[in-house]
Amino acid sequence: MVIDSTRAYRPLWRFFRVLAPIFFGSRSRAVYVYMALLHLLITALFPIHVGLGLLLPTTTRADLFKCLTITIMSISCSLKHYAQIWRLSDMLEIERILNQLDKCVQSTAEHQYYRNTLQKQMNRLTGCIYSSYTFVYGMSVLVAILILLTDPRKLLYEAYVPFDWRTGGLPYYSIFAYQYICIVVKAFVGLTNDVYTPLTLCNIAGHMHLFSIRMSRLGYRKIPESQTYQQLRLYFEDYRLLMRMLKLTRKIISPVQFVQILFCGISMCIIASHMAFYEMNTTVLAFNVVLLAVVCLQIFPSCYFASVVTERMEQLPYAVFSGNWYQQSRRYRQNVVTFTQLTLRLAEHPFMAGGLIVINLDTFFATVKMAYSLFAVISQVKMN
Repeated sequence: MVIDSTRAYRPLWRFFRVLAPIFFGSRSRAVYVYMALLHLLITALFPIHVGLGLLLPTTTRADLFKCLTITIMSISCSLKHYAQIWRLSDMLEIERILNQLDKCVQSTAEHQYYRNTLQKQMNRLTGCIYSSYTFVYGMSVLVAILILLTDPRKLLYEAYVPFDWRTGGLPYYSIFAYQYICIVVKAFVGLTNDVYTPLTLCNIAGHMHLFSIRMSRLGYRKIPESQTYQQLRLYFEDYRLLMRMLKLTRKIISPVQFVQILFCGISMCIIASHMAFYEMNTTVLAFNVVLLAVVCLQIFPSCYFASVVTERMEQLPYAVFSGNWYQQSRRYRQNVVTFTQLTLRLAEHPFMAGGLIVINLDTFFATVKMAYSLFAVISQVKMN
């Protein structure tokens, strides 16, 4: 079986080819027009279109919460999309590094571990995220159909429209179609934003663990010391690839995770407040519960795998020290000591969101606490 760490990225690259075809070599006039319309009408104008709906006098209290939630999530999605598109070249370099690391692991004894553990872990992660988004797509289609059947004069979201769409006919169906297309496109953009970070961190954690296994076993085989030293030099090259991958990943995920952590906390507070203070039917309640779960799902995998990577960094010096270095030559021991000193510094540089927030499980729980604190303030204000 051929190891392929990049297999889970392939759906994401299909989406990127649709969202940013210019980066992949498409330079025709039609492509430029398509990109301008996509980013102007959907990425930029849709949050403004829905956000201005908050100021309309016809907006009810229930629609107010719904518009506020979708506005915040749309702004977050747009900001994360621009931050990620800016780093597409770095993302391609990470994929090349993963292919090189796969070749290093392919013929080793840890191949079975990788196939049975890391690959399954990534499959479960992508399956969970893809399934949640598929469920939300299904819910959106169902809501759209119900709105069309029950109330032919209602939009998906109360929003500002520069013409009178309530007369029905083409004006109504055109703005309804615009909102629905925007929601679908935003969902695909959100998918690329939310899946890439945990997938990459999962790959880093797995390859770092495999590297630790190889280093801990180095020197115990009954082979000439020259061959052992050659293996050590090859492992230095693997370590260089891992460090390059870590550096690129920090640059890519830092702005994306900062926006995500900030807006996820605000979104959770708004959704919880809506569920707690206002009456709603079973369908709307179920949709809000699913939406709250999806918001949590956006941030939890990234924080979890960032914590796993940090743990692997802390274990790496012990793995290097566990090898049979003490029976080797002086030159070999000096290289191992230098290598150990390099790995001791890894844990001093955790993953950061915007250079301000450490990305780990503590951050996830802090975000949930922040949402609860805002919810408690709103509750107190309402009671008073």
